[in-house]
Amino acid sequence: MLEFYKNKRVLVTGHTGFKGSWLCKILSMAGAEVVGVSLEPDSDPSLFNILNIKNNINSVILDIRKLDELKSVFMENKPEIVFHLAAQPLVGESYNDPVYTYETNIMGTVNLLESIRFCNSVKSVINVTTDKVYNNKEWEWAYRESDELNGFDPYSNSKSCSEIITSSYKKSFFDENISISTVRAGNVIGGGDFAKDRIIPDCVRSTIDKKKIIVRNPESIRPYQHVFEALSAYLIIAQKQYGDKSLEGSYNVGPNDDGCITTKKLVNLFCKSWNNANWINKDEQNRYHESNFLKLDCSKIKNTFGWKPKIGIEEAINLTINWNKSYYSNDDINEISNLQIINYFA
Repeated sequence: MLEFYKNKRVLVTGHTGFKGSWLCKILSMAGAEVVGVSLEPDSDPSLFNILNIKNNINSVILDIRKLDELKSVFMENKPEIVFHLAAQPLVGESYNDPVYTYETNIMGTVNLLESIRFCNSVKSVINVTTDKVYNNKEWEWAYRESDELNGFDPYSNSKSCSEIITSSYKKSFFDENISISTVRAGNVIGGGDFAKDRIIPDCVRSTIDKKKIIVRNPESIRPYQHVFEALSAYLIIAQKQYGDKSLEGSYNVGPNDDGCITTKKLVNLFCKSWNNANWINKDEQNRYHESNFLKLDCSKIKNTFGWKPKIGIEEAINLTINWNKSYYSNDDINEISNLQIINYFA
């Protein structure tokens, strides 16, 4: 799969974020010509800076709400493949600042599609949304791509809107020369995630500081997967639809059943893998709305592309912990990161 990307011109929005940094690292190792468009990293430390991502790509610090500047980046770099990851990605923050969330996640998508509309070099586009785009009815069945979109909170809802906007642009403006897919991934974990209000980064910070891990909504069930699983899906869809428009569409990307677990089980697996870690329940049901059960049906991507998860939840946690232990021990984290990529994509 990665051989396809050698010498391809690839544009990644949100390249300074957690998934964006890993994606740029993978594409650089594959020999792609990568340009990244994003704000500065939103955490310190950040994976983007730790791995010196900017040394291997053309990094453009830009707010995607600025249409004219974004258009200029497209016209100057003439990408063939686009991965759209830029977003305000946190549910909690979307309650604190819904206007910024909607501006970034909705108008950012509009601006991206407008830029693509006037850039005839683009052949394949992946718009990364979320598993939270669905109208979650808290039922026991897994959601399929044909189910109703209507995310509850401002973040989830803005991503539902991003899906609808993408569908409209596809029907209104794009012809057979360009393929555009939206991809709905479950919760991702992995080394280098330093974001606030995410369970595994919170676990790592608390353990490093020798504090108990605080867990809210321990009985909530989510699909957890390693970040490489989601990125491999983005990469294979972008590759396969590059020359075959019939493959574009909307795709769920999630783990096998062993990865659809309660937050409590996830934290227990973390504590088991990282000795001397422990947690306490601080249930904050009234903090803001969160779904209690969410599961994805990934039959479509499996049947269409032959994609399937390669690693289970325990291995995903072990990879995450090994990366973090190496980082906090001042080991050669670039070498560790390279090895994890090579081992997974081999």
